[in-house]
Amino acid sequence: MRKCLFALMIVSLSVSSVWAQKKKKQDKTEPVKQEETQPAKPEVKPEKVAPKDSVPQPRINPLTQHYAIKYSLAAQWSDYEVAKDALYDLIVENQGNDSIIYDLAIYYYSNQKYPSAVLVSQELLKRNPKNTSALEIAAVGYENLGVYDRALQSYESLYLLQSNPNVLYKMAFLQLRLKRYKESATSADILLADKALETLKVTYNDAANKPKEYSMKVALLNLKGMVAQEQGDKITAKKFYDQVLAIAPDFPPVKDNIARLK
Repeated sequence: MRKCLFALMIVSLSVSSVWAQKKKKQDKTEPVKQEETQPAKPEVKPEKVAPKDSVPQPRINPLTQHYAIKYSLAAQWSDYEVAKDALYDLIVENQGNDSIIYDLAIYYYSNQKYPSAVLVSQELLKRNPKNTSALEIAAVGYENLGVYDRALQSYESLYLLQSNPNVLYKMAFLQLRLKRYKESATSADILLADKALETLKVTYNDAANKPKEYSMKVALLNLKGMVAQEQGDKITAKKFYDQVLAIAPDFPPVKDNIARLK
């Protein structure tokens, strides 16, 4: 949960102080004697100008301030249910503030409440279809719910906006799951031709069921083998699996795939 959002909100709503303008003292000079035949000139007093800083300032919404403090304290003390309630209160008072709605989506996502996370992210996307953060929450939420076609749609929209190789990697495996083999192989080929591929890593559980990093290239070659295997081309599948073993002999998924070839 992000704790700094509403501290910034309170600061932005705070009323700035008004500076008082100092009066200038007039220089004291001896009066000029006038001829008796000339009337004395009238004294001209300078107009009083309002200080430039005297501009109306926005008033603090007491309820917004109250709920923001409530949220901050609840998050600080790890009472996330109360923090969630405070977020809803803040949304009611500030219905045009997308950042508060985004924090609610993050709350649901972090607590694996994926249906709510997806619904809240959809509200954000209604307001701004190019909201990449909302697209990512929607994609991951749909994927965890097993709604793979909607997850792929969200990832595709996200990739068009970011061209992120990690997003394309997710797309390739979802395309395989949805039996869109040609698209899956094409996505893998695009990544395999990417100059940055050698620096990209993915995490899989090793033989001891502990997370271990592998080169994304290994996972993509394994994916190409799976695409061939799903289409009944065992010879091509075996070639890709052998390439995986040459790079990472301990890569767990490839061993399972080879076992299914026999």
